[in-house]
Order: sequence, then C-alpha cells, then structure tokens
Amino acid sequence: MKRKITIAIDGYSSCGKSTVAKGIAKKLGYLFIDSGAMYRAVTLYCIHNHIIREGEFAESEVVKAMDNINMEFRLSEHTHQSEMYLNGINVEKEIREMNVSNFVSPISAIKGVRDEVVTLQRKFSDVHGIVMDGRDIGTNVFPDAEVKIFMTAEEEVRAHRRWKELDEKGLNVSLEEIKLNIQHRDHEDTHRKYNPLRKAKDAIVLDNTHMTLKEQLDFALKLIKDKIEH
Repeated sequence: MKRKITIAIDGYSSCGKSTVAKGIAKKLGYLFIDSGAMYRAVTLYCIHNHIIREGEFAESEVVKAMDNINMEFRLSEHTHQSEMYLNGINVEKEIREMNVSNFVSPISAIKGVRDEVVTLQRKFSDVHGIVMDGRDIGTNVFPDAEVKIFMTAEEEVRAHRRWKELDEKGLNVSLEEIKLNIQHRDHEDTHRKYNPLRKAKDAIVLDNTHMTLKEQLDFALKLIKDKIEH
C-alpha cells in the first residue's frame, strides 16, 4: 500500500487553490480542508453579530467572539465535497459572497483569530492523507508537509476567473470591484504581521496563468507521485 502524505497548497487569492486541492483529494481519496473557509466563517459570524459595523471592528471583540464560534466540515450528500458549517448551519455559499471577501483578510490577520484557527487546523495532522490549502499552510500550519505547492497567476486572469465563478452563482459583481478586492487582499495577506503569505523555501511554484485545470492537476499529481514512490 502506498503511504499517504500531507499536501500543503498556498498562494494568492482567486488563483484556484481550492479547485486544485479538491481535485487532488478526489483523485487520491484524501481529505480536503479549505482553511480559507474557516477564516471566512469567522468573518461571516462577525458580520451577522454586528461585530463588524460600518466597515470597522475592534480586534478585541473579534477575538472574544471566537469562544462562540463552532466550525466543522461536513460531506455534502449531493456534491460529495466538504462544506462549511458555522454553529450547525451550512454557510458554504454565504461565505463566498463579496461582503465576506471584503473583510476576510483583515479578520484573518488578527493574531488571536489565527492562533485559534491554526490550532483547529493542526488537529487534522493525525489524518493520514490530507490536502489543505490557504496562505500559511506550508510555512506555519504544516511546515513538515511532504509536498508543498505555491500557486499564483496574473492578476487579470485571477479577477476574470473570480468574476465568472460569482456570475455562475447568480451574484452580480463588477469585474472592477473584484480586481480591487484582489489587490487589497494581496496586500493584506503579504503584509500582515503574523504568518504572512509567502512561499515556503521547499515549495514548488505553480503559475497557472495559462494552464487548464487538467494541466494543473497533472503537474501536482506528478509531484505527489514522485514523493510517494521515493
């Protein structure tokens, strides 16, 4: 039997990390964990409970709210993919909306929030065969992951992909608004004080600007196959 490993996928927003991670997990029969969904769930809770008010929030209130937040992934009977549940309610669709996207980077930059979420993420370390995507998986959450991939793509391509994704879900958002959101998130993610987005020294770069999903999966699966067999 081939040994099962931990696969960490980091990279910029809207570059298809979750899509590739899900594809890898499905192909290998691994567990997929969308770390970004966890920070989005925290952000959604803060919006619903008026901790984020008129575009502002107090970090102390956000950290205090973590005691009232329960997050779990459940496998959908329809899609057979993991979906985020916030305090027992399926919020998988709601956490992808722009009002959440606009605040997820500053919320996720709060040390108290990151500490709590990373503690939850590391509990998956006992699972044999896991794919997790995010911003600091290979550098902080699973620094010993056997395979680390750092994904990127040109900003224009990322914006168009994100626009298409939201449009297919019936969400009316302009391409310009998405571009501004991506620029803001890139800056927040790479400049935050605690565990900023950066490429791990031993990560392999996957620039998917001109790649199909199949080409991306083939690239990643070859890396994984080489690691498993050697």
